[in-house]
Amino acid sequence: MKPLRRLSGLVLVLGMASASPATDLYSAATSAVKRDYFGWATADFSALAREYEAVLAERCAPQGETCDYGTGRAVLTELFKAFGDAHTNVRDPEGAQRLNEVTQDRAVPRTGVRVVRVEGGLLVASVMPGSPAHAAGLRRLDLLPMVNGEAAGKRNSENAPVGPVEFVRLERAGQPIRVTLRRAGEPERELLLSSDVLKARDVATLSWVGSDGKTALIDLPTFLSSDASELFLAKVREAQAAGARRLIVDLRFNSGGSLTQCVAAASTFEPVRYKSQFQVGSYTYIGVNGKSVSALGRVFTPADARIWKGPVAVLVGPNTASCAEVFSFFAQKAGAVTVGELTRGVGNSGVLFSPLPDGGVLSVTVLKAFTADGQPLPERVIPLVVAPTDVALLSAEGRDSTLEAALSALDRQEAATR
Repeated sequence: MKPLRRLSGLVLVLGMASASPATDLYSAATSAVKRDYFGWATADFSALAREYEAVLAERCAPQGETCDYGTGRAVLTELFKAFGDAHTNVRDPEGAQRLNEVTQDRAVPRTGVRVVRVEGGLLVASVMPGSPAHAAGLRRLDLLPMVNGEAAGKRNSENAPVGPVEFVRLERAGQPIRVTLRRAGEPERELLLSSDVLKARDVATLSWVGSDGKTALIDLPTFLSSDASELFLAKVREAQAAGARRLIVDLRFNSGGSLTQCVAAASTFEPVRYKSQFQVGSYTYIGVNGKSVSALGRVFTPADARIWKGPVAVLVGPNTASCAEVFSFFAQKAGAVTVGELTRGVGNSGVLFSPLPDGGVLSVTVLKAFTADGQPLPERVIPLVVAPTDVALLSAEGRDSTLEAALSALDRQEAATR
C-alpha cells in the first residue's frame, strides 16, 4: 500500500486538472460519505478515499477526460468494500430506477416472478397472484436452471450469465422469456413467460402448511413500500380469521426497507422501541404508536397490544438484510423462534439515499441502532435453529428443509408448554 500512498498526491493534482465523468462521480460519492456517514465502521475513510483516488487515476489514464461513469462506479465499489460497511454502497441508474419504482408504487412490465441466485439456477422467491408467471404455473421455490437458453444462477459458485438483474432486463424488454423449470416429481420442461404491466413491488402472501393445515405461512418479501406493515397485518388478521393456530413468517428473501414499516410490523408480536443515533442527535421509533408510525395507528387496535399471541417462527438467511434483520431480532425478543441461516449483517444501522451524477444512487449509513435499554443491535441475527435451505432437496423431493425445521421447532415449543 505504500507505493499507492506516495502516488496519491500526484494523482490528486492530475485529477483536478483533468476532470471526467468518473472523477465527478467519485468526488460526489466520497464527499457525501465524508459529510454524512455515521455508522459502525472504524476504518479511516478519508485515507481510503485518497488511496482509491490513485486507483481511479490509473484506470482512467487511457481515457483521460472521457473516463466513464462505469469506471468510477467500479472503483467506488472496491473502496466501499475496503471500508467495511455493507450498507454504504453505490447503485447504478438501473438499480436506482428499480428502487424508485418499488418505493413509489409504480407499475412496470413484469412477469410477476422474483428470483434470487442459488447454486444451479434462479430460485423463485415469489410469484405475484394473477400475474403471467402465476398463470403459466410457476410456483414459489421452483428452480429455473436456464433462461432463454443461457445458464442462470450460479454454477460451481461462479455467477452464470443470467442473474436477477438480467432477468429484470428481459422482463422490461417486453418479449416472452423462455425458462427451464425444474420441480420435484415432474419432468424438466420449458415455460414461456410473458410480461404485463404490474406493480413493481411484491406483496405479502398467505398459505397454509403443517400436518393439520393450521399453521399460517406469510411470505413477506419487502418493507420498501409505505404500506408494507399494513399488508402484513392484513395477512395476520386473515390467518386469525381462518383459525390459524401457529404462524411462520418467511423473510429469507427480504432485503429490508423502511424502519417505520419494519418496526410497525414487528410490533405485531410485542410493541417495539427502536432507538437510532445520528450525528446530531437521536430518535426513537416506538411500536405502532410513536411519531414515526402514528399514521399507521388506525390499523392496530389496540395500538400497543400484542396482536399475534400464538407460537411464531421467522425464517431467515443470507438474503435477509437490513430492516428485515431488525424485524427478525425484535420478533425473536418477543418469543419467536428464528430458523435458517446467519443473516446478511447490516441490521444495526440505517441509511439515506442520495442521487449521483450518473443517475444512480448512493446508499450511506447515517444512523446506529439500539434497543430500548441502549444496547447496540447486533449486526446479524443468529438463528436459534440452524437449517440452511437445501436447493437440491427442493428440486429432487420438493421439500423445504428450512420450513420443515421451523415446523419441528414449533412442535417442540408447543410440547414444552403443555
